Amino acid sequence: MDAFYASVEQRDRPELRGRPVAVGGRPEGRGVVAAASYEAREFGVRSALSMAQAVRRCPQLEIVRPDFAKYRAISQQVFDLFRAVTPKVEPLSLDEAYLDVTENAWGEPYATRVAKRLKAQIRETTGLTASAGVAPNKFLAKIASGWQKPDGLTVVSHDRVEPFLQQLPVGALWGVGPVTERRLRKAGIERLVDVRAIDDAALHRLVGSHAESLRRLAHGIDERPVVAHRERKSKSSEQTYALDLVDMETIRAEIDRMARGSGDWLRRAGIRARTVTVKVRYDDFTTITRSHTARPATDDPDEVARRAQMLIDRTDAGARPVRLLGVGVHSLAADGDDDDPGETGHDWPRLWDLPPGEPAHP
Repeated sequence: MDAFYASVEQRDRPELRGRPVAVGGRPEGRGVVAAASYEAREFGVRSALSMAQAVRRCPQLEIVRPDFAKYRAISQQVFDLFRAVTPKVEPLSLDEAYLDVTENAWGEPYATRVAKRLKAQIRETTGLTASAGVAPNKFLAKIASGWQKPDGLTVVSHDRVEPFLQQLPVGALWGVGPVTERRLRKAGIERLVDVRAIDDAALHRLVGSHAESLRRLAHGIDERPVVAHRERKSKSSEQTYALDLVDMETIRAEIDRMARGSGDWLRRAGIRARTVTVKVRYDDFTTITRSHTARPATDDPDEVARRAQMLIDRTDAGARPVRLLGVGVHSLAADGDDDDPGETGHDWPRLWDLPPGEPAHP
């Protein structure tokens, strides 16, 4: 979906259409931008920016408090459309998903036509626009989906994979965040073709155990299947504080409160989590996460809290002022999820190709 939260608000409030809009908390309360309209993005307003900074960049910014119940309801409408076409829908968030349309309810051999029909259905059902990327794998499709926003459709057919890859900066690779990207660029690695060219030892020194996976992605190789998640299997909570937290006792108390809340949720939901994650954002907006995975899985609030406290000790919290804290619990995929990631039995080599007479738009 295109600028999902902001687009919903512009749809429902005509006076906001054509104006820069940010969905999030108030600047005086140290709010953060959750979503920015395309008009706001022209001023450099983007998600995760503090609202105070957003207003400085765009004084005429219209600030709207989020209505997550409304966004979830619209998201459900969109995902219902997806699942009417294929059961293989892997959500990434409320407004984004992977679809495997190798087999689809329409019997359509061209994924491009499936994408066009879904875009039209989304507009008709919700009044909102969506962008789609069509490609042979998840990595390429994800990048393609953002290539022509808003209301875009980018097709990376087999014969266009190589030209498409040659355009991409190193930051397009999964697992390359801002810190890793700076490290790679400092070493002269600016594009995917540079990742291919560097020798194995040098790449390993720069990115460690991720070297092989990054090199495969740089060649456009991504063999991960689309995995349908039928049931929510994770929960996270976080809080941005009006004043930075500098006292470790206060920080530990907040971590304990959120961790025990997550443990209580696990127990009520009848779910056990193997992984506990702690998130910390410092006063300079640097954000880090620490995770711990252990067996057996647990639904014990005391155990979740113990692991979270262990993780907070692996951060600079207390030594550096803390703006935001978060705790998350995660488990494996839903029990009984027997989606077959293997071969479909169909030979549809044209699936990601363009229908006759239709142009590509990478």
